[in-house]
Amino acid sequence: MNEFSTNAQNRLVDHDASESERQIAMWMHLSLLGHLVAPIIIIILPLILWLTRKDDSPFVDDHGKETLNFHITLFCYMVAIVPLLAVLTCGVGFVLFPGIYVLGIIGMICGAKAAHRGEYYRYPMTFRFLH
Repeated sequence: MNEFSTNAQNRLVDHDASESERQIAMWMHLSLLGHLVAPIIIIILPLILWLTRKDDSPFVDDHGKETLNFHITLFCYMVAIVPLLAVLTCGVGFVLFPGIYVLGIIGMICGAKAAHRGEYYRYPMTFRFLH
């Protein structure tokens, strides 16, 4: 049976999550850096890690779903901004694009740190495609 508690940030902590589970969850969050190599990596890598380990660990299952939801949400935001870049010349699209990028980087770092500490994490402004 998993032992849970909350920390100072009021996040649920899984004390039974092994170091391996924490590392896998952390790498799922850090897979967002894969966009530097090939954009498809940000979906494929966490999807493979999640599908292969979700039945073994509720911790990995939760982080995998949260990571995929966040990465898909960021993709949706980027797709929605493309028409703004083309239509609006007042700079709105040019402000939103870096804002989404910063949201992704900060969210990725916070998620990876939480996973490494054994905490459950929820990204802000994320659509919940997977439950």
